[in-house]
Amino acid sequence: MLAGVLIYLAFAHIALLAPTKPVVHRIDAFLTPALIFMQLLLTFCKVNPRDFSFRPWHFILLTFQLVSSVLVYVLLRPLGEIVAQGAMVCLICPTATAAAVITDKLGGNAGSLVTYTFLVNILAAVFVPIFFPIVNPTAEMSFLHSFLLILSKVFPLLICPFLLAQFFRFLLPAIHSWLRLHASAAFYIWAVALAMVMGKTAKSICDHDGGNAILFVLAVVSLAICAMQFALGKYVGTRYNDRISGGQALGQKNTVLAIWMSYTYLLPVTSVAPGAYVLWQNIINSYQLWKRRKKQAVS
Repeated sequence: MLAGVLIYLAFAHIALLAPTKPVVHRIDAFLTPALIFMQLLLTFCKVNPRDFSFRPWHFILLTFQLVSSVLVYVLLRPLGEIVAQGAMVCLICPTATAAAVITDKLGGNAGSLVTYTFLVNILAAVFVPIFFPIVNPTAEMSFLHSFLLILSKVFPLLICPFLLAQFFRFLLPAIHSWLRLHASAAFYIWAVALAMVMGKTAKSICDHDGGNAILFVLAVVSLAICAMQFALGKYVGTRYNDRISGGQALGQKNTVLAIWMSYTYLLPVTSVAPGAYVLWQNIINSYQLWKRRKKQAVS
């Protein structure tokens, strides 16, 4: 996160780097979604569709994400379009690719978590192209044009990694085995992608001339949403004997994707909300892991 901010500040204030900005911008426009794609591909290469276990809580949480995204946007619009969009993207954002790892470390069911990750990616791939053009219409484009444009970028980004992983599994098993063997590279890909999108968030903050109050509100709103989603996920998961998986499925977000979507398709400053969400969810996960280790040490 710090690296991304420092890189942005370097390009913004060091005159020597100015000639490279157009090239860097073009590379960034391609590289960020490519890195997100690779994260998902490596994650889904570890998934066998035969191991998918659909649980009732999956569909309860999917319904919550869909309904709450629309409802929160409508309710928060009186506070400003920026706050409403920032809250919405924190709710509809899919589960993080790393959530299965944390779930496993916490003693949860990683299989049901991965199933939810697949389902929520489908939900986001359908919801985002429909709803984003409504909340942030483009003067130069009709709704249909905006819908098709976002669909052409978001749907392949979220669904094609799964399809490609299964293509490799059944038709090119050598490539599939190699990707599975190097699945841990997803962590380093995530780190690079996070640095890049945090640079965009820093740019949004620096370009924003609406004062610091709105940035503070975005951070507080994202904290409230983060805490609420972890708590609700655990509550629903408990009712189906899957407490840890439910909490991580709803609470741990693919914030790299959320920041990229905010900066690309919404008001850019809304990326501050998922940017702050990175901090909140990692604090919660760190506390959960500490509690788990403490409990294991006692037992």
